[in-house]
Amino acid sequence: MTTEKKSITITMSETAPIKIDPAKWPKIASAGWSDGHVAVREHEDGRRVVYGWHRAKLAGFLLGSFNTPLDNASNVTDEATIRAIRRVAGVIGDEDLGAECIGDLPAQEIE
Repeated sequence: MTTEKKSITITMSETAPIKIDPAKWPKIASAGWSDGHVAVREHEDGRRVVYGWHRAKLAGFLLGSFNTPLDNASNVTDEATIRAIRRVAGVIGDEDLGAECIGDLPAQEIE
């Protein structure tokens, strides 16, 4: 018996769609309801993909490119992630969903 590899296809805003293995790109933040969703997934090398949909509108942005050396991909900042979430929310027309996804990001510890 052959095991079928699971993958998801994400519509991007400024490039062709990408296909990822969700096991290698776990969600680190998400928000959604019946007609919309915004999510952030992170690869172990530091790249992140932010994507979302609302009804028929789709958006996505990759942070840290496929051509970026692995040591540079880990420099993806939370600020860049938040900007990408806001961009996705703007494209899909649901700022509240974007704000909820930002609130779901891992908390930063400060002293």
